[in-house]
Amino acid sequence: MGPEQATEPIRGIPVDDDRARVLLQAERSRVEALAAGLRVDRNADRAAEDESTDWGDPAQPLTAEGADDAVAASVEARLEAIERAERRLAAGTYGRSVRSGTIIPEERLEADPAAELTVEEAASPR
Repeated sequence: MGPEQATEPIRGIPVDDDRARVLLQAERSRVEALAAGLRVDRNADRAAEDESTDWGDPAQPLTAEGADDAVAASVEARLEAIERAERRLAAGTYGRSVRSGTIIPEERLEADPAAELTVEEAASPR
């Protein structure tokens, strides 16, 4: 199935739009809370590093900052995935793989409401 077919609205499949909205909103709330907590933690960590006069291991703050930045990027990527899922829901294509147009099982969407691929597609290299 080509990409042009994957953008057609879903008709007659067991995807409940109301349930999808609830799942996506809950996931958005969870991830936004993580992002907010991460911003507070990062700011506190960096302020503490600025006040520290212990120069025993100057690489340690840089390592911690790099790890924090990686976590922040992961959280931001998750929010972007949720936004894409919300757009697919609005377009009527939620519940279909963005790669193949194959129906994503309801169990997968319950576990990961922002899923863009079937389990098999996600596990296999492109």
